[in-house]
Amino acid sequence: METQKKVLIIEIIEDEASQQKALTEKFMREGFRVISARDGEEGMRIALKEHPDIILLDIVMPKVDGLSLLKKLRGESSWGKTVPVILLTNLSADNDKIISIIAECEPAYYLVKADFTLDQVVEKVRERLAKTA
Repeated sequence: METQKKVLIIEIIEDEASQQKALTEKFMREGFRVISARDGEEGMRIALKEHPDIILLDIVMPKVDGLSLLKKLRGESSWGKTVPVILLTNLSADNDKIISIIAECEPAYYLVKADFTLDQVVEKVRERLAKTA
């Protein structure tokens, strides 16, 4: 039997608990083991303890923003350097700072929430996991 893939979801939908819940439930129905964190600080702690197979996070998060978390994660451990991260956010990626951090922190991917359905987000996660298998 295939081992359940662990996905860590960190405060994806700021102030929209119903959408966060829908994303969590969708991943669970698709056979993933979901771990959630309320903010970037908790997300970093959980990531280093649980070593999820992939991390979904927002850029705008309480306590520690997503770009800072991503940079810290990449410098923290050998696992942290390679775990796939998807930034799922409402901010457009035309900001030079965002673009340079994503390029610097491979493998990191960027999705604008409004452009993707839940099914498409799950599909993107599966694609990223397949590339690291």
